[in-house]
Amino acid sequence: MASILTTRLGAALRQRAIYSGTKQSGPFTSLGWAPVNASINTRLISPPIRTNWATAGFSTDSGIHYAKRGRPGPGEGFAVNFIMQDGEEISVQAHEGESLLDVAWANDIDIEGACEASLACSTCHLILDPDSYSKLEEPTDEENDMLDLAFGLTDTSRLGCQVLMNKELDGIVAKLPSMTRNASA
Repeated sequence: MASILTTRLGAALRQRAIYSGTKQSGPFTSLGWAPVNASINTRLISPPIRTNWATAGFSTDSGIHYAKRGRPGPGEGFAVNFIMQDGEEISVQAHEGESLLDVAWANDIDIEGACEASLACSTCHLILDPDSYSKLEEPTDEENDMLDLAFGLTDTSRLGCQVLMNKELDGIVAKLPSMTRNASA
C-alpha cells in the first residue's frame, strides 16, 4: 500500500515539476526524473479554469457592449423614467435587452449595484409602477432571496439587474427606494 501511495505521489510531484519548469528535490528524488505519460496527465491535472464567461451562466461585462454603441437618442430606444429619492423624475432611453441597472449606470443615476449584477446583493433594488411590474415574469427564487434583504420592500419591488428592457416595458417607471442595504458582505 505504501509503495502505491509513494508511486502516485511521486508521479504527481514529477508532473508538477514538468509544468512549473523546476526539478523537484526532497524525499521523492529517488523515484527519478521522468516525464509522465499522457494517460496519467489527464487523471492528475484538473480541467482548465473556464475562461469563456459567456457559458458560465452569468456575465461580467455588465453594460460594456451597450457603451460601445452609444446611448440611444430620444425615440431611438425605450423610455425609462427613474424617480429619485427626492421626487425628481429623470427620463432616459434604453437599448433592448439592457438591464435597468445598466441604464442607471450609463446615465449617472445613483444606484450602487455592489455585486455588479451577479445577483448577490440588493443594492439595485427598485420599486416599479404596478403596470410595468405586471408585464414582467415572476422573480426567480434567487432574486426573491436578495429582495428579502432589501430596505423598503414593496409588492412591486425588483432588482434592477434582473429587469431587462423590451418593447412592452417602454415607459417604465422605476422609483429608487429611500435607502439601500448592502447585504453582499
